[in-house]
Amino acid sequence: MGAPPPTPERVGVFGGTFDPFHNGHLASALAVVDALRLDRLLVMVANEPWQKEGVRTLTPAEDRYAMVEAGTSGHPRLVPCRLEIERGGPSYTVDTLAELRRLGPPSDLYLVVGADVVGDLATWKDEPRLRGMAVLAIVARPGAERVGIPPGWQAVEVPAVPLDISGTDLRRRLEAGEPVEGLVPPAVVRCIRHRGLYATGR
Repeated sequence: MGAPPPTPERVGVFGGTFDPFHNGHLASALAVVDALRLDRLLVMVANEPWQKEGVRTLTPAEDRYAMVEAGTSGHPRLVPCRLEIERGGPSYTVDTLAELRRLGPPSDLYLVVGADVVGDLATWKDEPRLRGMAVLAIVARPGAERVGIPPGWQAVEVPAVPLDISGTDLRRRLEAGEPVEGLVPPAVVRCIRHRGLYATGR
C-alpha cells in the first residue's frame, strides 16, 4: 500500500490594496488565522485593484508589498503574497484562486472579505464560478450590522475585531506629517519613512 494522501492545508486568502497596511489589517488577519485554525494566510497584495480604478492614485504595488512584508514580520502564519503583482494587470480574485489551485498542493481555501463588501460580491468577475472555489470567511466590522450569507456561497463568520481604521484617514495623516503610531505597525512606519511614501505634506 502506498502512503496516504497528505491532509490538505487550511489556507486563507486575504486580498487588498493595503495602502497602507495598518493595525486593522493585522488584527483581522490574526483573528481569521485563530478562528479558522489556518495553516497559513496569504496576504495578497493587489496589483491593479479594479474596484479602485480611476478613483484615486495608488501607491506603487512594490511599495505596498514592502509595507505588507514589514507589517506581517514576526507572524509566521501570515505570508505576504505577490502572485497578483507578478501576474500583472487588473487583479481578479477568480484568477488568483484558480492560479493557487494550479500551483500549490491540495488546500482547503478560505476567501477572507470584510462584511462591508459582501453585498458587492455579485459584481465580481465570474462570481458564479468563484463561489465553488473557496469558503467565504466574513470578517465583521465593529458596530456594523450582521450580514447574511450571499446566495450560493458556503461561508463562515469571524468575530469582529475591535479596530476600525480608515486607510483614507491614514493617508491624510501621513501626507500632513501627523503621527500614526498606534494605528500602523511600527515596522510599517519605518518602511514608509525609509521609502518616502505619503510624504507630500512634509
